[in-house]
Amino acid sequence: MYRLSNTVIGFLNLFTLLASIPIIGGGLWMARSSTTCESFLQTPLLVVGFVVLIVSLAGFIGACFHVAWALWVYLVVMLFLIATLMGLTVFGFVVTGPGGGVEVPGRVYKEYHLEKYSPWLTNRIKNPNYWSTIRGCIFSSKTCAKLSIWTPLDYMEKDMSPIQSGCCKPPTACNYNVIGSSAQDPDCYRWNNAQNLLCYECDSCKAGVLEDIRIDWHKLSVLNIVMLVFLIAIYSIGCCAFQNTKRAETDYPYGENHMKRVRPRWDYYWWRWWHDKRHQLY
Repeated sequence: MYRLSNTVIGFLNLFTLLASIPIIGGGLWMARSSTTCESFLQTPLLVVGFVVLIVSLAGFIGACFHVAWALWVYLVVMLFLIATLMGLTVFGFVVTGPGGGVEVPGRVYKEYHLEKYSPWLTNRIKNPNYWSTIRGCIFSSKTCAKLSIWTPLDYMEKDMSPIQSGCCKPPTACNYNVIGSSAQDPDCYRWNNAQNLLCYECDSCKAGVLEDIRIDWHKLSVLNIVMLVFLIAIYSIGCCAFQNTKRAETDYPYGENHMKRVRPRWDYYWWRWWHDKRHQLY
């Protein structure tokens, strides 16, 4: 059982090194699958994945080769990493918790409203410079081009993604036969048939982007939680491995007796002389 934790932490860090690949892959998947170029959640996820990769390598070397300073660095960085991943997960849940679509009578698709999402996300996406970048990414992704060949029947029977529902058509409740009415949704007046305009400046389009982010983040939340539990378990074992490595560097490792010689007490020689003399008499 001696230094068993060192062996265990070595193998676990090898597994963590391999487990960092899904985290990095998840961040890349969010970046590539997104039609909005939105990266405020996937970028930290990629950073965490690469840090896990490097820290696991340091922990593996420290545990297997008994390098105390490498294990010390590993434990400090791992603690920071656990706190960061935990904070990122909680923050992601808080800002992506509110939201969701609204059923449209007689339609398969849903529609999305900006006021249903968290204030932090809403204020961020309303920034003109920020939205300009996202708008360009949506347009270049040709997301709305797929709907250009739809018939009125298709709009009745087919589903849409949140971005298609919010950016590629006006709100379903809009009535363009009524002229001069101010009771309609403001997005009805932002709509334009031009393919480079459509409803890209509508609040519904911004809400569709937030819903897309919300869906992607919730898909990755399970992976984040599993990795948190795994990292906390490895950190606990790493503390034991660090103690074993420090003990191995001292003059008196656990379980070994390095006592070479014990100096006799002052009365030892007197007692020995008396004992020998007594045997001679008898």
